[in-house]
Amino acid sequence: MEEVVAVEYRIDRRSGVPAFQQIVQQTKQALRLGVLVPGDRLPTAKEVAETSAVNPNTTLKAYRELEREGLVEPRPGLGTFVRRALGRPETGTDSPLYGELVAWMAKAAGAGLEQEDVAALVASALEKQYASGTTAVTGATGTRSTGE
Repeated sequence: MEEVVAVEYRIDRRSGVPAFQQIVQQTKQALRLGVLVPGDRLPTAKEVAETSAVNPNTTLKAYRELEREGLVEPRPGLGTFVRRALGRPETGTDSPLYGELVAWMAKAAGAGLEQEDVAALVASALEKQYASGTTAVTGATGTRSTGE
């Protein structure tokens, strides 16, 4: 039996990113982190409207985009279900890398950095690490999170 996963979309109306695109991005993030796995049912457009104050058509547009990318599939009368995961074992919230990142963020907060400061540092590090097209190879392993 499929699992209904409580995904709550957080829409930032000041970001300049359309709400449907934020839903697409947040769904992909949940797929990468293993919060959503194949077989999980996404919240209905009505549920998203109630929790995120977006028009149901906005959610449907996002779900159509995810379907076009082969990540979800609608099942008439049942809902929209995850078809394919994006995550790898190293990206789950139970991986050692995630634990190290959480510890680093706690250290950054303890040093007085605000969320925006941390986001800027992470964005800068991402750009530096991945801009050249080469990435460092890590030996980290882990198990895929089931979202529980």
